Amino acid sequence: MVAVIGPSGSGKTSLLLCLAGVLEPITGEVRIAGRSLFERSANERANIRLHEVGFVFQSGELLPELSVLENVSLPARLAGARRTEAEKRAREWLSRLGLEQLCSRSPSDLSAGERQRVATARGLVNSPTVLLADEPTGALDEETTAETAALIIEATRESQAGCIVVTHDHAVAAQADRVLRLHSQRLDALEGPARRQPR
Repeated sequence: MVAVIGPSGSGKTSLLLCLAGVLEPITGEVRIAGRSLFERSANERANIRLHEVGFVFQSGELLPELSVLENVSLPARLAGARRTEAEKRAREWLSRLGLEQLCSRSPSDLSAGERQRVATARGLVNSPTVLLADEPTGALDEETTAETAALIIEATRESQAGCIVVTHDHAVAAQADRVLRLHSQRLDALEGPARRQPR
């Protein structure tokens, strides 16, 4: 797990969009398996996002017209899984995250913490190589932040996925294996006690 910290406006979300192949960097490149991501066609990049990259947005960004189960199974359906298989995988992830009883509920009925856990299940349903999380605890209180961050870390490690999380929260960053600070269009590693100090 790699955490990227930095002030608002420093480009953390833009960095994730570049890594996902949505936004092309002005300079530099994103390489996957030794090949530049932006040498590939838009369809190839979309296919990589669907099968290799999971995304957890701030505030969850769940579709309000779909149930919890439908939200989580949607990426699997888009990747070509039959409905029964997609829903089976969705139920498995919801169960792992303690949400199996919420399958038929609407996202509007959920707490902020529950929405983020549902979003995490959705991000992991296709067993991605890497999970990109954009301020996944930004809208949560301190207790729910710690709980949600721990669940994201546990879930990605259980699925053997890498995780890149951008966050303002140093308590979340301190749980990462590596912490980077984005400032002045540069990424610098934080080492030792400095990475655990409050901002």
